[in-house]
Amino acid sequence: MNRTSSNKELLSSVLLFILPALLLSATANAEPNPNLLFIIADDCTFRDIGCYGGQAHTPNIDALATEGMRFTQCFQAAPMCSPTRHNIYTGLYPVKSGAYPNHTFAKEETRSVVHYLKPLGYRVGLSGKKHIGPREVFPFENIGSGNNPDFSKLDPFIKECKENKTPFCLFLCSNEPHSPWNKGDPSRYDPSKLKLPPNFVDTPQTRNNLTRYLAEITYYDGQVGEALSLLKKHDLTDNTLVVVVSEQGSGFAFAKWTCYDSGLQSAFIARWPGKIKAGSVSDALIEYCDVLPTFVEAAGGTPAPVLDGKSLLPVLFGKNKDHKKYVFGEMTTRGIINGSTHFGIRSIRSKQFKYIWNFTPEVPFKNACVKSETFRSWEAKAANGDADAAEKVRRYKHRPGEELYDVSADPYEWKNLSDSPEHAAIKAELRGELRRWMNDMGDKGQQTELEARDHQGGGRKKKSKTKKK
Repeated sequence: MNRTSSNKELLSSVLLFILPALLLSATANAEPNPNLLFIIADDCTFRDIGCYGGQAHTPNIDALATEGMRFTQCFQAAPMCSPTRHNIYTGLYPVKSGAYPNHTFAKEETRSVVHYLKPLGYRVGLSGKKHIGPREVFPFENIGSGNNPDFSKLDPFIKECKENKTPFCLFLCSNEPHSPWNKGDPSRYDPSKLKLPPNFVDTPQTRNNLTRYLAEITYYDGQVGEALSLLKKHDLTDNTLVVVVSEQGSGFAFAKWTCYDSGLQSAFIARWPGKIKAGSVSDALIEYCDVLPTFVEAAGGTPAPVLDGKSLLPVLFGKNKDHKKYVFGEMTTRGIINGSTHFGIRSIRSKQFKYIWNFTPEVPFKNACVKSETFRSWEAKAANGDADAAEKVRRYKHRPGEELYDVSADPYEWKNLSDSPEHAAIKAELRGELRRWMNDMGDKGQQTELEARDHQGGGRKKKSKTKKK
């Protein structure tokens, strides 16, 4: 045997012993997959949270913002509970998934976050409000019962995951501050000292109900604090990506059920120690449908091409400042409580401008809000000759076919620029982009609105009966 052959055999023998040791060392030192925790409110206007300049006492959420990244321009695709939750869990826009009216369900072939994360080794659980369907599309581990997170069941779930070294993805879904506002301590808030939004009518009922609503935001903040305490208890803070959001706007006028920013914009705070810079703020345009691909990529997977969202990790890690050029919204009153027979709305927003298309401006706009004690007090004040109240009631119930707002200068969307010659090019650009998006989603406008009830609970029952024949 020559010297060269001898050296090769020696090297092979050394590698035979060293490589397994190196691989074992690399495996031992590899970071474990992060846990994923998503906490969502219910009917909470983002503007009302403390760290967003609001009047609600939210110490836990405010503290989280100092430990992670606060987004100033996060949006959802529909200003209602059920489509919003489908949007988050599927990563798809509502019309594409079929879940676009309220009390809705997704198409049966749709995949959700559970299907994407379980193959990556995750347990995927949900505790609290559901408002989604069908079960085969959303096969979450249900943790506890009721419409609020069940912390007595979450504690052993997290403990078990840690002991088994199994990463988890948890969605904690609060029912607060959805009406009736009967939780928390309203006495913390003095009605006479509250600052009303400029599009509200000042009545005693408005102020009193606002105190109860703010008290429930504080109650939700307590739930956020309890969830974060569980992570700390099980020593999982550092290896958990936490996202806290506010969902669509409140049940007061010009928020929920509308495509104004108070209806579609959301608080969004993300914390991942060592990964996300503490105290950072981003004005990137992001959407709820971006959550699923973000979680998939954080878990070590590759987001599926079918998803409408895209991963936020480059923004969260400070690599990108921008994310999307436009965000989109849709709303239907067909089938909602006290809703108009049909009133479809679509919207598109850039960082500066919002364009809204109302399909049937000749139809009065109505929903549960117009039956509320607060709104009735607005109407009473209008009937007594108050011009400001009369104009706000009129603007809520009667919408023009098109609306255009400079949201940077007019955040409450009060000065309609749709007929402004100086803004004609901007309106044409946004209208064109909105119609392109609708076409991509299979959204046929008014025809899609007229089919909305087929995508609610009764529609699914009809489909099931048809299949059995």
